[in-house]
Amino acid sequence: MTSVAVKTKIIDADGHVIEDASLAKFLPEPYTGHSPLGGLRLFPALDHLHNEPTKTLPGAFNPAGPPEWLQFLEDVGIEKTVLYTTGGLSSGNITSRDWAIALCTTYNNWLHETYLKVSPRFKGMALIPMQDVEAAVLELRRAVTELGMLGAMLPSNGLAGNLGAKQYWPVYAEAERLGCSLSVHGGAHLRMGLDHLDVYPGTHALGHPFGLMISCAGIVMNGIFDKFPGVRIAFLEGGVAWLLLVLERFDRSYDTHIPHNTRGDIIRLQDGEKVSGYIKRLIKEGRFFVGCEGEEPEIGTAIKRVGPQPFLFSSDYPHEVNSAMCKHELAEIVGHEEMNDTDKESVLHRNAESFYRF
Repeated sequence: MTSVAVKTKIIDADGHVIEDASLAKFLPEPYTGHSPLGGLRLFPALDHLHNEPTKTLPGAFNPAGPPEWLQFLEDVGIEKTVLYTTGGLSSGNITSRDWAIALCTTYNNWLHETYLKVSPRFKGMALIPMQDVEAAVLELRRAVTELGMLGAMLPSNGLAGNLGAKQYWPVYAEAERLGCSLSVHGGAHLRMGLDHLDVYPGTHALGHPFGLMISCAGIVMNGIFDKFPGVRIAFLEGGVAWLLLVLERFDRSYDTHIPHNTRGDIIRLQDGEKVSGYIKRLIKEGRFFVGCEGEEPEIGTAIKRVGPQPFLFSSDYPHEVNSAMCKHELAEIVGHEEMNDTDKESVLHRNAESFYRF
């Protein structure tokens, strides 16, 4: 692995906590003392595709509590991290509305007490029960105004409707009112055409961007950014190449299948504007963001296509990576010959500051 000194501030836009049995201590009545499997699994499974043991980097996927996370930040040279769930990536698969409400509340209280109160270097994104939109609005408001969360994560898969569907519009309205961030995060790969793919790296490679592309299509084509002009949304953990694909495919498909927007509810393009131009306009306005890591060969091409503004450096620690891998990925960004210094600073911290508004 190459090594290049990183001399600019670094903000991790997407790290992860790994929930442990202590989560069960925050369960509300009547669930106290009755957690599934003694508290070892409160969230539903991501899918049936994650269960095969595979070779991973030393230290990857190890339980990392606040001490391990702070050591990682020091070792890698990251100023702060925005923490996302691990188990809750499957929150879209919860079928009971009551359990979704209880579990999201439980997770947010646990994250606040276990991480956010320990160090100001930890920032949090909440889980909200999208199965009950009224409750999701209330929990988003509580998480931001009472617990100090930066916003909420939306699951890229599992919900009954796509993320642009009308039943979810009150969540976007509340996020706009609060001025907080919303992120769509991949991780659950059921029912996307991968259920019988029998070599896991293929599932992992495709599942994350597939979920983001579907969610992006629902949000963009249903005009969420038009209806709620203060909303900011990031699409995380699918790399950057999927963005190039949707820019191309959205243009071609919209040009040849222009919908009759009889109620004015869907995407509204300016005169002569293509969907790719619409998304680039959202990027320039600081409303559309994309997570990236380091070893992504198309990031230079993506920056040439849309500029550096949408891309957020994400460690993904402690999932697939360890400290050495994260340092290597940062070195890849710092030493990238197709990126200038402004591009690199944008990816490493400025875009995260714009999106999360710390």
